[in-house]
Amino acid sequence: MRAEPLRTACYGEHLAAGGKMVDFHGFELPIWYSSIKEEHLATRAAAGLFDVSHMGSFTFRGVGLKAWLESISTQRVTALEDGRCAYTHFLDEAGYIIDDMIFAVVSDEEILGVPNATMISTMWQWFNSHLPSDGSISIEDLSPSYSILALQGPASQIICKKVLGKQNLVGRFRWQRLDESTGFSGWIQGTGYTGEMGFEIFIPNEQAPHLWRSLLSKGAQHGLVPVGLGARDTLRLEKGYLLSGQDFLWPALGDAGAGLPSGFLARNSWQTNIPFGLDMDHEFIGKEALIKSTEDSSCSRWWGLTYMGKGPMPRPGKAVCRIGDEEIIGFITSGGPSPSLSYIGIGMAYLKGVEQGDKVEVKASERKRILAEVTRPPFL
Repeated sequence: MRAEPLRTACYGEHLAAGGKMVDFHGFELPIWYSSIKEEHLATRAAAGLFDVSHMGSFTFRGVGLKAWLESISTQRVTALEDGRCAYTHFLDEAGYIIDDMIFAVVSDEEILGVPNATMISTMWQWFNSHLPSDGSISIEDLSPSYSILALQGPASQIICKKVLGKQNLVGRFRWQRLDESTGFSGWIQGTGYTGEMGFEIFIPNEQAPHLWRSLLSKGAQHGLVPVGLGARDTLRLEKGYLLSGQDFLWPALGDAGAGLPSGFLARNSWQTNIPFGLDMDHEFIGKEALIKSTEDSSCSRWWGLTYMGKGPMPRPGKAVCRIGDEEIIGFITSGGPSPSLSYIGIGMAYLKGVEQGDKVEVKASERKRILAEVTRPPFL
């Protein structure tokens, strides 16, 4: 019998706001409230409020914590001062990405991490299997008891200030504990998944509905709207943010869907072409395999595609070829129309033998090929 989907603490708030609820990897979450287009453009122009409580929350503690986390991640953790947030990949011995994560440095002996929703149990097991044998480091899973609300967009700062006070504002990729004088506890990070200015607020479940209502009430005059999963995906696509399980997938979890060749999403950090989070000046699990990959000229790498012609939108699994050639040079992993760019087609793909500015064709169907330009995201 299939298990009933989980509901976040703000489930009732979503229904009250007219949310169209869907089953998203075991969670019952809103796909939209008004429309994907309206919510997307509102976030870019003013502000959007997201319930991302399906994401995980881990706390790492112990002596030598920074050095330990650095040894298993692509980020140079020991170089980060207290109060910073950073992005990293975790690789297996073969160099394949298991998952990515944003984390916050509390101190030399405490770090907060946010694993992806579908990877909470996998990363919990993986982290624990790599803990020092002397018990000097421990991990606590706060995921079941904490909610995460993301306030994103140009107006997010003024809205956050109205609800949480000036004392709780943080800069981009910074974090701090919430000053509880406003009635909320937890912490706030200057991070998010839209590419906009914004905050992610981590609070106990029992406080989440009140914070949700307070933000929407005081933010309405500044254009704040609730935003569902649909616009969250189009927003992250425009900024070129990778999606775990769709733009990369650890081989140990199975194979890629969406018509992709077997093993196509088994990727390392170099192949994803990310401009941040990869530091080669330290030792970490998977580094040796990663270096070998950089020496393989036949490897495909991650690029953006911008449609130059009209036709069916770029979708995951669609093949990419050179103009007038039947040889497939890669496949799209994420794609769709861009609401911010008058709905032109944009996509992300792993391609071999291309450079920025090259022209290629997307095989939208057996009879239709769409001209596209190879770009380096973000698209905006």
